[in-house]
Amino acid sequence: MKILAFDSATSACSAAIWRDGEIPARRFVAMERGQSEALIPMVVEVLKEAGLTYAEIDFIAVTVGPGSFTGVRIGLAAARGMALAGGLPVIGVTTFEAVAKGVGAAERAGRGLVVAIDAKRTDIYAQSFGPDLAALGPPAAVMPEVLAKALPAGPLLVAGDGAAQLRPALEAADRDRIRFASGSGAPDAAHIAALAAERTVTATVDAAPRPLYLRPPDARLAENGGARR
Repeated sequence: MKILAFDSATSACSAAIWRDGEIPARRFVAMERGQSEALIPMVVEVLKEAGLTYAEIDFIAVTVGPGSFTGVRIGLAAARGMALAGGLPVIGVTTFEAVAKGVGAAERAGRGLVVAIDAKRTDIYAQSFGPDLAALGPPAAVMPEVLAKALPAGPLLVAGDGAAQLRPALEAADRDRIRFASGSGAPDAAHIAALAAERTVTATVDAAPRPLYLRPPDARLAENGGARR
Protein backbone atom coordinates (compact mmCIF):
# COMPACT_ATOMS: atom_id res chain seq x y z
CA MET A 1 0.00 0.00 0.00
CA LYS A 2 1.29 3.43 -0.97
CA ILE A 3 0.05 6.70 0.55
CA LEU A 4 0.95 10.23 -0.48
CA ALA A 5 0.44 12.57 2.49
CA PHE A 6 0.93 16.31 2.81
CA ASP A 7 0.15 19.31 4.99
CA SER A 8 0.09 23.08 4.55
CA ALA A 9 -2.41 24.06 7.25
CA THR A 10 -0.29 25.67 9.98
CA SER A 11 3.29 26.85 10.52
CA ALA A 12 5.03 24.36 8.22
CA CYS A 13 4.74 22.57 4.91
CA SER A 14 5.46 18.87 4.53
CA ALA A 15 5.00 15.87 2.25
CA ALA A 16 5.74 12.18 2.71
CA ILE A 17 5.31 8.76 1.15
CA TRP A 18 4.10 5.77 3.18
CA ARG A 19 4.91 2.43 1.56
CA ASP A 20 4.02 -0.81 3.34
CA GLY A 21 4.74 0.51 6.82
CA GLU A 22 7.80 2.60 6.01
CA ILE A 23 8.48 6.24 5.06
CA PRO A 24 10.90 6.12 2.10
CA ALA A 25 10.67 9.86 1.43
CA ARG A 26 9.79 12.90 3.53
CA ARG A 27 10.11 16.68 3.37
CA PHE A 28 9.36 19.11 6.21
CA VAL A 29 10.03 22.86 6.25
CA ALA A 30 8.84 25.28 8.93
CA MET A 31 7.27 28.34 7.30
CA GLU A 32 4.66 30.93 8.18
CA ARG A 33 3.96 31.79 4.53
CA GLY A 34 4.74 30.38 1.10
CA GLN A 35 2.99 27.00 1.35
CA SER A 36 1.21 27.57 -1.96
CA GLU A 37 4.57 27.75 -3.76
CA ALA A 38 6.28 25.02 -1.71
CA LEU A 39 3.71 22.22 -1.55
CA ILE A 40 3.63 20.82 -5.09
CA PRO A 41 7.45 20.85 -5.52
CA MET A 42 7.66 18.92 -2.22
CA VAL A 43 5.16 16.36 -3.49
CA VAL A 44 7.15 15.94 -6.71
CA GLU A 45 10.37 15.51 -4.70
CA VAL A 46 9.04 12.79 -2.39
CA LEU A 47 7.50 10.87 -5.28
CA LYS A 48 10.80 11.00 -7.15
CA GLU A 49 12.83 9.99 -4.09
CA ALA A 50 10.51 7.04 -3.44
CA GLY A 51 10.67 6.02 -7.10
CA LEU A 52 6.92 6.38 -7.59
CA THR A 53 4.53 8.10 -9.97
CA TYR A 54 1.06 9.48 -9.22
CA ALA A 55 -0.40 6.42 -10.95
CA GLU A 56 1.15 4.12 -8.34
CA ILE A 57 -0.38 5.89 -5.32
CA ASP A 58 -3.29 4.12 -3.60
CA PHE A 59 -4.46 6.83 -1.17
CA ILE A 60 -3.98 10.54 -0.59
CA ALA A 61 -3.94 11.93 2.95
CA VAL A 62 -4.20 15.60 3.87
CA THR A 63 -4.84 17.79 6.90
CA VAL A 64 -8.32 19.31 7.00
CA GLY A 65 -7.62 21.92 9.70
CA PRO A 66 -7.93 23.80 11.81
CA GLY A 67 -5.18 26.19 10.86
CA SER A 68 -4.88 29.17 8.57
CA PHE A 69 -7.80 29.41 6.15
CA THR A 70 -5.43 29.83 3.22
CA GLY A 71 -3.21 26.94 4.27
CA VAL A 72 -6.11 24.55 4.76
CA ARG A 73 -7.55 25.47 1.35
CA ILE A 74 -4.18 24.99 -0.36
CA GLY A 75 -3.83 21.43 0.92
CA LEU A 76 -7.43 20.43 0.27
CA ALA A 77 -7.41 21.87 -3.25
CA ALA A 78 -4.23 19.95 -4.09
CA ALA A 79 -5.65 16.72 -2.66
CA ARG A 80 -8.93 17.09 -4.52
CA GLY A 81 -7.19 17.80 -7.81
CA MET A 82 -4.93 14.76 -7.52
CA ALA A 83 -7.79 12.55 -6.35
CA LEU A 84 -10.10 13.54 -9.19
CA ALA A 85 -7.35 13.00 -11.75
CA GLY A 86 -6.53 9.53 -10.46
CA GLY A 87 -9.84 8.39 -8.97
CA LEU A 88 -8.19 8.02 -5.57
CA PRO A 89 -9.65 8.09 -2.05
CA VAL A 90 -8.69 11.09 0.08
CA ILE A 91 -8.31 10.56 3.82
CA GLY A 92 -8.68 13.68 5.94
CA VAL A 93 -6.73 14.07 9.19
CA THR A 94 -7.14 16.97 11.62
CA THR A 95 -4.12 19.01 12.63
CA PHE A 96 -4.83 18.00 16.25
CA GLU A 97 -4.63 14.30 15.36
CA ALA A 98 -1.45 14.79 13.34
CA VAL A 99 0.34 16.69 16.13
CA ALA A 100 -0.81 14.17 18.76
CA LYS A 101 0.47 11.29 16.62
CA GLY A 102 3.88 12.95 16.52
CA VAL A 103 4.28 12.90 20.31
CA GLY A 104 6.16 9.76 21.31
CA ALA A 105 4.68 7.29 23.79
CA ALA A 106 7.59 7.75 26.19
CA GLU A 107 7.17 11.53 26.25
CA ARG A 108 3.45 11.42 26.98
CA ALA A 109 3.57 8.45 29.40
CA GLY A 110 1.55 9.12 32.54
CA ARG A 111 0.31 12.48 31.29
CA GLY A 112 -2.77 13.90 29.69
CA LEU A 113 -2.15 15.44 26.28
CA VAL A 114 -3.44 18.78 25.06
CA VAL A 115 -2.75 19.93 21.51
CA ALA A 116 -2.76 23.71 21.08
CA ILE A 117 -2.70 25.18 17.56
CA ASP A 118 -1.81 28.83 16.94
CA ALA A 119 -4.98 30.54 15.70
CA LYS A 120 -3.12 33.75 14.74
CA ARG A 121 -5.34 35.71 17.12
CA THR A 122 -5.59 36.07 20.89
CA ASP A 123 -7.32 32.69 21.15
CA ILE A 124 -5.97 29.24 20.31
CA TYR A 125 -7.39 26.04 18.85
CA ALA A 126 -7.23 23.19 21.35
CA GLN A 127 -8.23 19.57 21.88
CA SER A 128 -7.45 17.02 24.61
CA PHE A 129 -6.42 13.39 24.03
CA GLY A 130 -6.23 10.28 26.19
CA PRO A 131 -3.33 7.82 26.57
CA ASP A 132 -4.47 5.94 23.45
CA LEU A 133 -4.62 9.25 21.51
CA ALA A 134 -8.41 9.08 21.38
CA ALA A 135 -9.99 12.54 21.56
CA LEU A 136 -11.51 13.31 24.98
CA GLY A 137 -13.82 15.99 23.64
CA PRO A 138 -14.51 18.19 20.63
CA PRO A 139 -11.98 20.77 19.45
CA ALA A 140 -12.58 24.41 20.26
CA ALA A 141 -11.33 27.94 19.72
CA VAL A 142 -10.72 29.22 23.23
CA MET A 143 -8.84 31.94 25.09
CA PRO A 144 -5.65 30.62 26.76
CA GLU A 145 -6.69 31.72 30.26
CA VAL A 146 -10.05 29.96 29.92
CA LEU A 147 -8.40 26.76 28.70
CA ALA A 148 -5.79 26.83 31.48
CA LYS A 149 -8.53 26.83 34.13
CA ALA A 150 -10.63 24.19 32.37
CA LEU A 151 -7.91 21.57 31.90
CA PRO A 152 -8.13 18.52 34.17
CA ALA A 153 -5.87 18.26 37.19
CA GLY A 154 -2.81 16.05 37.10
CA PRO A 155 0.31 15.73 34.97
CA LEU A 156 -0.15 17.33 31.58
CA LEU A 157 1.81 17.48 28.32
CA VAL A 158 1.14 20.35 25.92
CA ALA A 159 2.01 19.98 22.22
CA GLY A 160 1.44 22.07 19.11
CA ASP A 161 2.63 25.39 17.73
CA GLY A 162 0.23 27.21 20.07
CA ALA A 163 1.89 25.80 23.21
CA ALA A 164 4.01 28.91 23.76
CA GLN A 165 0.87 31.05 23.66
CA LEU A 166 -0.70 28.85 26.35
CA ARG A 167 2.33 28.80 28.68
CA PRO A 168 1.75 32.21 30.40
CA ALA A 169 -1.88 31.32 31.10
CA LEU A 170 -0.86 28.01 32.68
CA GLU A 171 1.68 29.79 34.87
CA ALA A 172 -0.86 32.45 35.88
CA ALA A 173 -3.35 29.72 36.80
CA ASP A 174 -0.66 28.18 39.05
CA ARG A 175 -0.76 24.92 37.13
CA ASP A 176 2.15 22.69 38.08
CA ARG A 177 3.26 19.33 36.69
CA ILE A 178 3.07 20.75 33.17
CA ARG A 179 5.53 19.82 30.45
CA PHE A 180 5.81 21.01 26.87
CA ALA A 181 6.44 18.51 24.10
CA SER A 182 9.62 18.62 22.07
CA GLY A 183 9.62 19.29 18.34
CA SER A 184 8.23 22.07 16.16
CA GLY A 185 4.60 21.50 17.13
CA ALA A 186 3.46 21.57 13.49
CA PRO A 187 1.83 18.60 11.72
CA ASP A 188 4.26 16.31 9.90
CA ALA A 189 3.19 14.48 6.75
CA ALA A 190 4.90 11.31 8.00
CA HIS A 191 2.50 11.17 10.95
CA ILE A 192 -0.45 12.08 8.72
CA ALA A 193 0.44 9.12 6.49
CA ALA A 194 0.65 6.80 9.50
CA LEU A 195 -2.82 7.86 10.66
CA ALA A 196 -4.19 7.44 7.15
CA ALA A 197 -2.75 3.92 6.95
CA GLU A 198 -4.78 3.00 10.03
CA ARG A 199 -7.95 4.25 8.31
CA THR A 200 -7.60 2.75 4.85
CA VAL A 201 -9.95 -0.12 5.71
CA THR A 202 -12.88 2.28 5.96
CA ALA A 203 -11.73 4.79 3.33
CA THR A 204 -14.01 5.45 0.37
CA VAL A 205 -13.40 7.22 -2.93
CA ASP A 206 -14.00 10.76 -1.75
CA ALA A 207 -12.25 13.66 -3.44
CA ALA A 208 -13.75 16.27 -1.12
CA PRO A 209 -12.99 15.81 2.59
CA ARG A 210 -14.61 18.57 4.59
CA PRO A 211 -12.41 21.29 6.11
CA LEU A 212 -12.49 21.79 9.87
CA TYR A 213 -13.00 25.47 10.62
CA LEU A 214 -13.58 26.55 14.22
CA ARG A 215 -14.52 30.14 13.38
CA PRO A 216 -15.52 32.25 10.33
CA PRO A 217 -12.77 33.60 8.05
CA ASP A 218 -11.25 37.02 8.77
CA ALA A 219 -11.96 38.29 5.25
CA ARG A 220 -15.67 38.46 4.44
CA LEU A 221 -17.71 39.97 1.64
CA ALA A 222 -19.72 43.08 2.35
CA GLU A 223 -23.46 42.63 2.72
CA ASN A 224 -23.98 43.81 -0.87
CA GLY A 225 -21.50 41.23 -2.14
CA GLY A 226 -18.74 43.79 -2.52
CA ALA A 227 -20.51 45.63 -5.34
CA ARG A 228 -19.97 49.35 -5.70
CA ARG A 229 -22.91 51.54 -4.83
